[in-house]
Amino acid sequence: MNRIKLILSFIIIALVFIFVSYFTYNTAEAKAYDYMLKHFTTSKLPFDNYKQVYGSDDIVLVMIDSKTVEKYRWPWKRETNCKLFEYLLNYTDSKIVVHDSILATLDKDNPDSDKKFFKTLNKFDNLVEGFMPVLKTWDNTEKGNKYDKLFGEKFSIKVTDKSSPAPDLYGSMMTFPEPYFNTIKYAGSVSMLPGFINGNLSSWSMDEIYRNHEYIFKYKGKYYPSLAMRTFLLANNNPEIVITNKSILFPELNYKIEHTKNYYQKITPIRFYKLYPTGYSHIKYSAVDLMDSYDNLKVGKKPVLDSSLFKDKIVVIGANVPAGTGLNDNKNTSISVNHPGADIQATVIDNILHNDFLKIVPDWVNILLTLLGMGLVYCFIRGFGLLKSLVSVLGIIIFYLGFAAGCFYFKTVVSVLTPVVMFVLTTILAYTHKFVLENKSKEKVKSAMGKYMSEDVMKRVIMNIDHLGLGGKKSTVTVLFSDIRGFTSMSEQMTAQQVSEILNEYFTEMEPIITKYNGIINKFIGDAVMAVFGEPIQDKNHAQNAVKCAYEMLKKVKELRKKWVKENKPKIEIGIGINTGEVFVGNIGSVNRMEYTVIGDTVNLASRLEGYNKIYKTSLLISPTTYEEVKNIVDVIKISNVQIRGKANKINIYEVLKVII
Repeated sequence: MNRIKLILSFIIIALVFIFVSYFTYNTAEAKAYDYMLKHFTTSKLPFDNYKQVYGSDDIVLVMIDSKTVEKYRWPWKRETNCKLFEYLLNYTDSKIVVHDSILATLDKDNPDSDKKFFKTLNKFDNLVEGFMPVLKTWDNTEKGNKYDKLFGEKFSIKVTDKSSPAPDLYGSMMTFPEPYFNTIKYAGSVSMLPGFINGNLSSWSMDEIYRNHEYIFKYKGKYYPSLAMRTFLLANNNPEIVITNKSILFPELNYKIEHTKNYYQKITPIRFYKLYPTGYSHIKYSAVDLMDSYDNLKVGKKPVLDSSLFKDKIVVIGANVPAGTGLNDNKNTSISVNHPGADIQATVIDNILHNDFLKIVPDWVNILLTLLGMGLVYCFIRGFGLLKSLVSVLGIIIFYLGFAAGCFYFKTVVSVLTPVVMFVLTTILAYTHKFVLENKSKEKVKSAMGKYMSEDVMKRVIMNIDHLGLGGKKSTVTVLFSDIRGFTSMSEQMTAQQVSEILNEYFTEMEPIITKYNGIINKFIGDAVMAVFGEPIQDKNHAQNAVKCAYEMLKKVKELRKKWVKENKPKIEIGIGINTGEVFVGNIGSVNRMEYTVIGDTVNLASRLEGYNKIYKTSLLISPTTYEEVKNIVDVIKISNVQIRGKANKINIYEVLKVII
């Protein structure tokens, strides 16, 4: 039965830990991840010269911003963009131009303007445009399938897929107008889904914070690159691609991108960079400055911007204008609540071009770290006192948080909050276990103490455990002494084992009778018993209960005598003396060894009365003070003028013949 309870307890505890860790990991862990990423991954220690904090200088941003729309009022004709693109095409030696935009409709009011813009775009051999896959399926399946075929033939990439199969996440595409479709040469997806780094698509992980990037996705049997991946492929002459469940491999480049595979996606956490005061992590130029530079150069004037600023750079063009213009492309990320979308695209391009990724440790590492910490917490709590163990647990938590911060600094992602929650939960469990074990130990001690002292005395000691000391009080009690007649000579004729058996059986029968009448056994003195009534158990009828107890003890001895005769054991007789009076009751002894007892003349007289049973051939004698308390319930014979040793005057004592119980 105990084994089953132990197994059930273990299962319940394990389930609690699993549930709490799962809940924490899928909720609060994401916020801890964001905090670490913002405060440690994007920071730099003074001695760490190699660490890249801001985005690479190889990538620059050209933004249609507030400054641009102040001069060129939005919405503008598309040919206005020609100045920007013509400047990059004709006056700079930019490596690749990435346009973080989606063109889904034609300007029906200005068709010539569209033609001029498309003509400019057609001149580029290094331009990557954006497209958008859509979660919902096509409204018109026939037209959708036709578009998918054309789109796949032009913009899909060749991939060797060695990963386990997964269903498509997307159901359709945002379509390009035909002239635009025919114009552009390279396209990459600008789509990003929010959520935590584990890639779950469950409701609690979709917290509208962008942390991940999907470099390649599968759609209708074909593979498509993201805007960043398309840029990387163009920069490296379209190398061979192999996909596994854990990574994207480029054998020709001896290069790989690790990712996490979930039901739909294969995602990689974004390694964000520190933001400049401009709000961007990469160098940013206003589009209007490039457009004005183009105008100046056309008429022989000095450009606003030197074209060398863009030499061999990857130029990411985007828009970031305050709300109301339709050009506000900002998202909530781990490091900013208003992060420009073009800068996010520049960041993931930066990650892939420079192999600058976060390293996600395997789950078993997080589990091992957590279990090690939990083990240390448990050992400290079991091994140390309250204050020392709590300080130790706090030290473990602080150390682990420092360790996690160090890991993030070196771009290694470990679980942050989940282990800490497990440490706290272990603390609660360990203290609960310790409390249970201590209670069991106390119960064992109490049980053992109960064999050496009265349960009521033991309770009194435990109640005043913090204030134990010598001293006591005066109180009126009834003291009972009982003794076995002729036991000394009897024991000389028996073995030690026989003596022990008789005494143990005798005392075993007497103890519950004394307890029944609210008495406590103060001590065993060889074959004698001293019992006290009235302290520490408060009982106003202590004298009557003491006499009733004695009478029942005598009856029990008669029963034992009959039993022992049959067992060939010696016959025994007992004598009992009872006295009522004032005593000192409390702790007597030394500070290191004390005893709870009663002392005084009342005790001495009770002992003398017990001895007088031998003289008067009686079994139960009581003092005058006791008789006054019990005379209504007893039949007695008065023994007059007895000279008690130690007493100056003679007193009357009483033999109890019968007690009305």
